[in-house]
Amino acid sequence: MPSPFPGMDPYLEEPSIWMDFHESFITYCRDAINERLPEAYETRIEERINLVELPAEESRLFRADVAVSAVGDSTGHPSTGAEYAKSAGVATVEPVTIPLIFYEEVHESKLHILHRAEQRLVTVIELLSPTNKSGEGFLLYKSKRNAILSSRVHLVEIDLLVGGQRVQLSLPLPPGDYYAFVARGNRRPDCEVFAWPVRQQLPPVPIPLLPPDRDLRLDLQELFATTYERGRYRRSLRYADPPAVALASEDLEWASALGKGVAR
Repeated sequence: MPSPFPGMDPYLEEPSIWMDFHESFITYCRDAINERLPEAYETRIEERINLVELPAEESRLFRADVAVSAVGDSTGHPSTGAEYAKSAGVATVEPVTIPLIFYEEVHESKLHILHRAEQRLVTVIELLSPTNKSGEGFLLYKSKRNAILSSRVHLVEIDLLVGGQRVQLSLPLPPGDYYAFVARGNRRPDCEVFAWPVRQQLPPVPIPLLPPDRDLRLDLQELFATTYERGRYRRSLRYADPPAVALASEDLEWASALGKGVAR
């Protein structure tokens, strides 16, 4: 069944659903590009693995103590090494309990368009994830993004998440809930910015290639509809509750009403 929303469905930002949507969207995006890609090119899904520090509430589940204790034996010997050392007149250093830092292994996919003859990287297409837009993951993403922008490779970023930090440009972004950024390798530092509200369909965006080849037209709305319906997300999303995203109050009411209509 199709999404009840005319464009992007804000309920998909639910963490338990987003990663599946992300990977499926990237796959269908690859397929759509390959259908219209000139013979001189090929598109490949590339996986990136990031180690990101877990939030405090999650890391508490794994909290460990560096102190090691031992039970006393039947002879009445002290039960810990420190107590035993004290009884023997040995100088000791008391341990300090400090929680460990745990890192989550995050797998994310992106698209590379290559020129086949040289296996030259031409265009990178990113669908941003919550990890790219918060905390340490945001810093990692910015570093890798800057490496691409310092080259002649085209970068297309699709941001279908209301939450998290946006990429920064030299001027304020136009108003919108969702964005797509097309930074052409031969037009730096200029960047084409597509912005649209939650109540509007997703726009088509250009995918630049090498000159003299023309841009491909990537229909984001068609890709979204395919990903949503084949993923059967309507069965799993919690439409009875308001979406947990930072929409404007009137848009949040509108989205909640659509969700409740599905949940009935």
